[in-house]
Amino acid sequence: MEAWRYLGRRVTIMVPTLFFVSIMIFGLQQLLPGDPALALADEENDPAVVQAIREQYNLDKPVYWQYLLWIGNVLRGDLGESFRMKIPVSELVLTKLPVTIELALLSMLCALAIGIPTGILSAIRKDRPADLIANFIALSGISVPNFWLGIMMILLFAVHLQILPASGFVPFFEDPAQNLKSLIMPAFVLGTGGAGVIMRHMRGAMLQTLWMDYIRTARAKGLRERDVVMKHALRNALVPVITLGALEFGQLLSGAVLTEQIFGIPGFGKLIVEGVFTRDYAVVQSVVLVVAVIYLSLNLAADLLYYVVNPRLRG
Repeated sequence: MEAWRYLGRRVTIMVPTLFFVSIMIFGLQQLLPGDPALALADEENDPAVVQAIREQYNLDKPVYWQYLLWIGNVLRGDLGESFRMKIPVSELVLTKLPVTIELALLSMLCALAIGIPTGILSAIRKDRPADLIANFIALSGISVPNFWLGIMMILLFAVHLQILPASGFVPFFEDPAQNLKSLIMPAFVLGTGGAGVIMRHMRGAMLQTLWMDYIRTARAKGLRERDVVMKHALRNALVPVITLGALEFGQLLSGAVLTEQIFGIPGFGKLIVEGVFTRDYAVVQSVVLVVAVIYLSLNLAADLLYYVVNPRLRG
């Protein structure tokens, strides 16, 4: 019962947050320079044509009324129609979102596979060569720009070694092997930054946990050091990493613009860029809102995992 109350409190916080996020998304979109009606008219400067376009897309109405129409449609599941491509935005989302989610999942797996083990090793080998090497790897992952690392990997693995495709994307159900090949490099590029952040937090959490009284008690009982670290210290040290992992995954979903451009991945990043340049309001607003919903949902999932892992919250 307590778990349901905990979930209810978190969901209650999400509702007003999403409301204010939707206002910000719509309001900031209006600040973009240019007139979408003129952009849609192309070279047709006939005022009657421009006015007809404004009426068709409700651009002739006050901003607050446009917002109410938009949010009302969103609540009914209608994300509108793309000004540029003349197709429902929901179709674009259903097409592009799985691509970005797959890329983000692979990147997150890469970040966790690198960050957690190196963080643990760095903590238990504090001030030793292994600690220095792990910190060097973490700082390198955080410092090296994604676009530079992506270009270097293309030059090495696609141009010189010719073992991976330089760009493009193949759907998983069309060819699983080729799909994995097309995502290995962009997933690694995105995952390195997250790996460095996770490693640093994992190291700090482990160092703090290893000095706790219950850890000294476990050692005094004669438990093997491996069991002390993996069964007792790691579980508590993972608590802050869970929250961090959810935030990192949200950033991967929303921050893969450059990487998707470099590797030619047809995901959310490219869709947002194209929508901004063509002033496709419906696309930009809907894509950013979907990312915001996913981000808040990930935070909710992190809170629930935090509740499961940390028994003090259940008390």
